[in-house]
Amino acid sequence: MKTTLLRLVRGLWRRSYVRWRRSIQVRVVTTTLLLSTIVAVVLGVFLMQQITTALLESRGESAVQQLNEGLGILKRTPGDPVAERVARELAARSGPSGRYEVYLRDTREVTNGGLPTNDLDPASIPAQLTEEINREPGAKVWIGKLVRQYHEDEAALIAGARDGPYELYYLFPLQQEQRTLVFVQRTMVGVGVALVLLLAAIASVVTRQIVIPVRLAAQSAERLAAGQLDERMKVRGEDDLARLGRSFNDMATTLQEKISELEGLSQVQRQFVSDVSHELRTPLTTMKIAADMLYENREDFQAMVARSAELLQSQMERFESLLADLLEISRHDAGAATLDAESVDVRELVLTAVDDVQDVAERRGTKIVLKLPGEACMAEVDRRRIARVLRNLLFNAVEHGEGKDIVVTVAADRDAVALAVRDHGTGLKAGEAQMVFDRFWRADPSRARTIGGTGLGLSISREDAQLHGGWLQAWGEPGVGSQFRLSLPRTAGAELRGSPLPLVPADVELNRADLADLADLEGAE
Repeated sequence: MKTTLLRLVRGLWRRSYVRWRRSIQVRVVTTTLLLSTIVAVVLGVFLMQQITTALLESRGESAVQQLNEGLGILKRTPGDPVAERVARELAARSGPSGRYEVYLRDTREVTNGGLPTNDLDPASIPAQLTEEINREPGAKVWIGKLVRQYHEDEAALIAGARDGPYELYYLFPLQQEQRTLVFVQRTMVGVGVALVLLLAAIASVVTRQIVIPVRLAAQSAERLAAGQLDERMKVRGEDDLARLGRSFNDMATTLQEKISELEGLSQVQRQFVSDVSHELRTPLTTMKIAADMLYENREDFQAMVARSAELLQSQMERFESLLADLLEISRHDAGAATLDAESVDVRELVLTAVDDVQDVAERRGTKIVLKLPGEACMAEVDRRRIARVLRNLLFNAVEHGEGKDIVVTVAADRDAVALAVRDHGTGLKAGEAQMVFDRFWRADPSRARTIGGTGLGLSISREDAQLHGGWLQAWGEPGVGSQFRLSLPRTAGAELRGSPLPLVPADVELNRADLADLADLEGAE
């Protein structure tokens, strides 16, 4: 039972906190309610103190007047002893309702402590008051308790003075004043609560007039960001919110025009690349045939001509590769790239890609180390595209690995397969892990390519990975090396939620700043 109640309280608190964070209106109303409550409490306490002080001062002045009258009667009464006669006369003056009680004491009499009226208990007279009137002349006022013999104690205002051997005390019950204060206190509490609620309601109405247009603007901005470029706000009036709406509409119109213009330019650019690539196919084929013929008969030529034939052959192959990459990237840009998925063992693709790169790696003095699982890693992928991704990653690792070992790791779990290509070369600087997939981007522009890549390999590889619903991510540190990780869902079209391999190699110790950057990178995917 206690656990259920605790969960309920936590749930209410969590929902209230979320509501507080997401709603300006809730924060404004709550703040207004809290501040107005504090102000109402402070003012209420101050007013109650002032009213209480005023009532007691008024009652004290009345008590002093009654005390002075009693002292006058005491002085005018002839004979001795006068205490008993004066006490009866003063008691008669208080009336049948008992507006006050009188206590007269003759300090010369040791046995008779004093003459109280009605059933007043002499214990009602505070000892401190008796000491004050004996120490200093004049009337003194005290707040104490009126003690009766057969009734409950009640608050009272006590006025006392001394005249010769006599001490005279007037005791005024404060029942009426207490009832008045209770009534005033209840009235102030009721008025304060009503005022606080009214202020909260006013704050809610006022903020609603501001929050609703802001919410509408936020919703319009979200729809605009989602691609609904014809989204516009309804503008009413001439106030600041209306100006905001008009500014938003002007911005949306300008943005729509610019995006349309950029889309047109992009379409023209893609069409130009596609057309040029296709148009270059025919002359390239003719030139390739001629270059092949010259290359095959280079031994019959002079040394300089033979070398020229070899250079022509290599550059024609590079040109052909570049043209093929341009055609492929234009297909991705146009959304015409299709996926021919089939169930494939990823380990076989890795072995095939390594065979294709082995000769180049050996010439660079690079050793490729394979870490493959013992069981098959089946996944529904496009064999041609994934093989191309693997070759691009391996060629990139050989290019930048500085002759050091390259480690290729494959792993799989229930939902995904992943492979990582790790080199120990130049690495990547901060921020280059995303830029490395940009078209024609180079980490060091002054460094020439030694293998002859086109500059589009990694960009096409990422497009191929995204076409599969997967990730292609990069990590690197200067002087430590870099690692590229390809993660793919086992089933074509399935959502990829995680990767079986870490992006950062296990042999790298990360500090906390690196971990924070890694978390941001993982979240970006």
